Amino acid sequence: MFGNLFEEDDEEGSSSMSSKGRVLKGPEEPPPPRGRSNLCGIKNQGGTCYLNSLLQTLLFTPEFREELFNLGPEELGCLEDKDTPGAKVRVIPLQLQRLFARLLLVDQQSASTAELTDSFGWNTTEGTNQHDVQELNRILFSALEHSLVGTSGSSFINSLYHGTIVNSIIVCKECGNVSQRQEDFLDLTACVSGVSSLEEALWSMFVEEEVFEGNNLYRCAQCNKLVTAVKSAKMRKLPPFMTMSLLRFSFDFTKCERYKETGRYSFPLRINLRPFCEQTKGDDSDYSYELFSVIIHKGGCYGGHYHVYIKDIDQLGRWEPPEEDSKPKTKKKSSESKVCAPKPQEDDPLSILTAIIAQEPSKTVLVDQLGQKLLDKFCFSWNKKFKKQYGAIGKFLQSHSDIFMLVSNGSRVTLKANPPSPLTEVPGPQQSTDSGETTTDAQAGGDQEVEDEPEGSHWFDLNDSTVTSIREADIEKQFQGKESAYMLFYRKTQLQRPPQALNNPQYKVPLQLIKMAQEENTKLQQLREEFEATNNTIDLHLHLAPLYKLENGALQPICEQQPGTTTLSFDRRKTVGDLRLSIYQMQDPWDGDMALTVAKSLPAGLHLYNTLTDDGVSLYSAGITNNTDLFVWNGKEVCGAAVLTGAEWEPVLLTVVRPFLDPENNMEDGGDEDHTLSESQAPGLRREARGFAGGATLGEVRAALGEPKDSVLCQEAWGKVEAGAGEGGGASGWRVFPPDDMLRTLKELSLKDGDALLVLEPQSFDSSVFTLNGDVVTVTTPSDCRWLQVDHQPNIRHGQKEEEPNRVKVLATGNTLLMEVKQRALEKIQELEQKPLEGAEYCLRQVDCTGKLLPPVCEELSVREAGVRLMTTLTLCRGRAPKASQLFLNFSVGAAPSAGLEMDIIVEKTCTVKECLKQMLDTVGLEGTGWHLRRLDWCEEVGEPLMDEDAPLPDLKISNGETLIIAEGQLPPKGFLKLCVWLFVGESRPCTANGFTEATVNGGDHVPLCSCSSPELRDVGQVEISDEASLDDLKTQALTLPALSDLCVPTCAFLRVWQLEGRKLARVLRGPQLTLRKLKITGGTSLCIQQLFKEENLGPKEVVLSVKMGVPGEGRYYPSEELLWDASKDPSPRSLRSCLASHYGLSPDSLLLAKFHPDKHTWEEISSWNQQVSKKKKKKRTESLLGGPFHLMDGDTIGVKNLLIDNNRDFCTVEDRLCQQRLREQAQMNKGDQAAGFNCTEQKKKGGPPKARKPEVGLSISVGEFR
Repeated sequence: MFGNLFEEDDEEGSSSMSSKGRVLKGPEEPPPPRGRSNLCGIKNQGGTCYLNSLLQTLLFTPEFREELFNLGPEELGCLEDKDTPGAKVRVIPLQLQRLFARLLLVDQQSASTAELTDSFGWNTTEGTNQHDVQELNRILFSALEHSLVGTSGSSFINSLYHGTIVNSIIVCKECGNVSQRQEDFLDLTACVSGVSSLEEALWSMFVEEEVFEGNNLYRCAQCNKLVTAVKSAKMRKLPPFMTMSLLRFSFDFTKCERYKETGRYSFPLRINLRPFCEQTKGDDSDYSYELFSVIIHKGGCYGGHYHVYIKDIDQLGRWEPPEEDSKPKTKKKSSESKVCAPKPQEDDPLSILTAIIAQEPSKTVLVDQLGQKLLDKFCFSWNKKFKKQYGAIGKFLQSHSDIFMLVSNGSRVTLKANPPSPLTEVPGPQQSTDSGETTTDAQAGGDQEVEDEPEGSHWFDLNDSTVTSIREADIEKQFQGKESAYMLFYRKTQLQRPPQALNNPQYKVPLQLIKMAQEENTKLQQLREEFEATNNTIDLHLHLAPLYKLENGALQPICEQQPGTTTLSFDRRKTVGDLRLSIYQMQDPWDGDMALTVAKSLPAGLHLYNTLTDDGVSLYSAGITNNTDLFVWNGKEVCGAAVLTGAEWEPVLLTVVRPFLDPENNMEDGGDEDHTLSESQAPGLRREARGFAGGATLGEVRAALGEPKDSVLCQEAWGKVEAGAGEGGGASGWRVFPPDDMLRTLKELSLKDGDALLVLEPQSFDSSVFTLNGDVVTVTTPSDCRWLQVDHQPNIRHGQKEEEPNRVKVLATGNTLLMEVKQRALEKIQELEQKPLEGAEYCLRQVDCTGKLLPPVCEELSVREAGVRLMTTLTLCRGRAPKASQLFLNFSVGAAPSAGLEMDIIVEKTCTVKECLKQMLDTVGLEGTGWHLRRLDWCEEVGEPLMDEDAPLPDLKISNGETLIIAEGQLPPKGFLKLCVWLFVGESRPCTANGFTEATVNGGDHVPLCSCSSPELRDVGQVEISDEASLDDLKTQALTLPALSDLCVPTCAFLRVWQLEGRKLARVLRGPQLTLRKLKITGGTSLCIQQLFKEENLGPKEVVLSVKMGVPGEGRYYPSEELLWDASKDPSPRSLRSCLASHYGLSPDSLLLAKFHPDKHTWEEISSWNQQVSKKKKKKRTESLLGGPFHLMDGDTIGVKNLLIDNNRDFCTVEDRLCQQRLREQAQMNKGDQAAGFNCTEQKKKGGPPKARKPEVGLSISVGEFR
């Protein structure tokens, strides 16, 4: 009908369950169980929401479902025989049966349609294309009819949906000639344009008559002349189920474009079709229909999403009031309502635990979490209120087995009225009533009014994986708008369901399918229990008291080289007593009591908090999480010193500053280097880090420092220095603590880690460095430190040779404005060069430790306000300095810029992304709207796009000096990726058992492979794919590119996908079923397809390397070979050397290995690190080539030399040395050459016209021949 013009709306189309728990480690999370509705959804394959909506409608058509289940294996065959030659296996109805059985009986949130769509003959690309649900309805019925030819169900589609319409033309009254034509239908198409309701559309179709008169006469076949005639249509046969397809999509011939009718179009919940029928005799029940399904389309004619409202005829689901009906109401409750909804009695543990379990969505609670939930909801713990009278909470649950039931091997508790699985026990009507009463009682204690569940069938919204309850009145919301009804399904009111079908999902389901569902439920339950056990395993870091000492108010390791931490993996569902017993067994016999105290590593050292005293409580209830630090001690002292615990005694690491009045001796000791770096560390001050307990008073701190009582303690206070203080030099201010503060603690004074504390004796004020004025002490920088150095290098542009820069020293203090510093520097440089400087504007820029220029400093600020340290160097560069309200940004066009080639721009901080992009485009002379901005990621590559174009730059955390990339193309849709695909040109040889290719090195074929060569790649096009698609889906879609039409592979396993970085092979994508999002593939990524001659499924630590054996005595290599090195068991150099030695038939000790760095054209020799031992730890470092310093990855080149016949340990070739020389020359030419980057952008293509939409593809289902 409309082909694949509908594209999936990510916001509505993708539905995933939010995981509140954090997965610590272990296998992939199993599918979650059903939600509160007790109904199962269907997973979206990327664009199959239209299929999901129709399948749910057919599932909730009981007559269709039961007719399908009536077909047994003797008629349909068995799926196990589908590949047997000559076997007639009707795959489509069999897979539909299995899907319906899973939706009814398997306890999972959503089922997959992958097996069903495979039976349709669809590939993975078809699963990402959206189609029209009305078109699918007809094609699916046709496919079922063809699949069921020759079976007892060959006509069940017609028996349920087939109807007839008779078209009559009544001509002249003289001859009475009547012409009739009968038409069959499985669904009726109702017009939407120009009508306001379904009844009006049916009236115009079957009641109103079309008259042929005037110039539009009808030729009567009997009279053989033109006569006046009347044309009309009536329904002759009504089917049990009436399907109405609404023509929402139309074509505007004036604008030549499609559009969607969004006006109001009502339809009734019950409709009587008697006025539209040919025969009107009979009861009203023969013509009466009720609505039971509404398929809804949200969006426009070029994109959208389908979901469906369905009436639960057999009452299989659990209906609850929608969330908006359950919200608290502001009006005051009457006393009568409070009587009807009493709160659980706080003295009755039975009613309290019942209420907690009943309020849970899954109606089950972990036994270990029950105590925590009791504390959260009622603000008291079980141990304090009930344990003395009723015992432990676990024993209480077991003693009330008539109410509570322990499941999942005793780890979970549920109410007996709420079975955990819909398959293990089908709840009867009485059980459902009890369950509803329990829930009502549990929720009645709140302040909200919950409306009772109405009786009879209920409506649900099935939106892919999500199923929610709705009210019948919500259907009226779908009469109009962009989200409106698209297909209506009615059933005759005469059709009644038998009582045994109600609340019974197993009704009429074949036994073999029930058994299949039971096995899947058992497997799911096991997976959930295993995952739960793995997910509850946490790592605890144990700190042993004999290895620590108390120093500066915190615990410090006695020996830096001996580790004081032991890691223990433990189940958090176990009790504190179990943990204590495990630690007893781990350690040597422990003398005395053992206390376990929660600790935390702070800058001052290790600090202790609360001690775990209750051995009967679980670690989860005690608040112990992953990576918690526990201190194991006697609970009183460490090494004879008492330890203060608790948050109020948290140690604070202060920087103690003391006067230093003998700088010459310090210079002789080599210690003055740090003190001459800035005015805060100038001669006259010495800094020392000391830790103190946070609960200690300031007077106790002074005593601990050994200072007399008349000493003055000061806190650094910037901005409180008087204007005259320290004039002519830099100065910093310190606030003197008043005498009353000596009795206040460090916490009360808000002192935190890193704060500076100046300690002065009264005689210190005799020095000119310290000045006391009221409660402020001014520390003045000595006059020999009041300067800044400014460098200027005029000949660094346009490829000129770099010269020594001109350096001038400018007098400055902390209060000097940078504008004055620049002016003084310009005057001195002009005097030095004896000529005026070229250019109108100059700015000052700092230089980092790597020599890179930082953003220009704001000249409106002082030296101190701008963060510029005295006695440092600034560089005078051409350009404008930003104001305080502006941002200085670097940018490049197309790709990440090389060093020194980026362009810069100054924009206002209030500028939006769109405005910033326009200014950048105007700067480089680009036009058009096909551009967007991207960030640079952490490895200086083009990263994620800035999606919100109307957001100000600070809101997106764009800071001063950041680099942005102007990328070509419109912003990609959310969740949809456009990937560039390349083809690896060349023969891919299969690997032998030892990991090498089968090709052998010909000793006489001395064809050297240049070290700086790269694989040949050919651009084959682009693919557009969802980030939720798997790696196999990506391979399948890439094979559909025209340039790869000649590439023939049996399966996707014969293809290897590389991720490219700058036209270089970076890594191999692993995991056929992993999604592109999990593989961290983003839009604009370049991928390379490599054809293999055998199947490949790489493990996470199997590395694809290129190995080259050196030619003895010559600076070249034999042709490279591919090596698959399994580093999962042993990633050390020894393992790699043994693998290579086994191939070449040499001794491992005779091989010398090196890794090639193609960016620098250098080789790094791989050693064994036998002598590298950590100073802090006695054990050796992990000898892993996957970590530092080698970081072996896919595509890396390993050079091999045989030391038995080759004494040359140099791996570099002639080509390597030439490339190194070219790199050195290019680096000198590019230094400071920013104009080259601008000239390159002039050659960029202008923004072209928007790309055309991809062609529409018709929907089809492949069916075998069964006639």
